[in-house]
Amino acid sequence: NAGTEADVYISFYGERGDTGSRQLLRSQKPKRFLKGQTDIFAVEAVHLGHLYKVVIGHNGLGSGNGWFLDKVVIKDPITDLDYTFLCHRWLDQGQDDCNIARQLTVTDASTFPGRQELELKREETWAAEKWKFQEGNTLQFYNRLTRGFICLSPDSRVDALGDKKNKYGKVLFMWIYA
Repeated sequence: NAGTEADVYISFYGERGDTGSRQLLRSQKPKRFLKGQTDIFAVEAVHLGHLYKVVIGHNGLGSGNGWFLDKVVIKDPITDLDYTFLCHRWLDQGQDDCNIARQLTVTDASTFPGRQELELKREETWAAEKWKFQEGNTLQFYNRLTRGFICLSPDSRVDALGDKKNKYGKVLFMWIYA
């Protein structure tokens, strides 16, 4: 009971955008999504550059719609790269976490050359900015359009009434949004 009769959809995400949701219709096998079977589909789309994630799921219709998905492999005919997205989970409303869709990220960083660089920049940015989120700090956001403030207090309270008087008050850091 690891296969599905439901309609399966997939979206690819790359550095130049995404494909949007596409139904997987014509497998090279006579019957799609059977237990232990590898299905192969041709999906036409503009070239998205290096891929970094896919979202795959089904509509939950049909008898025996639960599906155990091992992995998704995308072969890019332009760059001749293979992108592997491991899942090894159920897409089933009655199994695992009861989700019928999964967001999968590429497993091999070498297929997305900028991935390691982006992760390093993310870590550097967090190291430089995390002091703002330490215990006791108050964050205040000012909206020029409403001329109001949103204050995030150290005790996890959010004051979103837009107090127009407390322009700079007792605040550690402020972001201004236009």
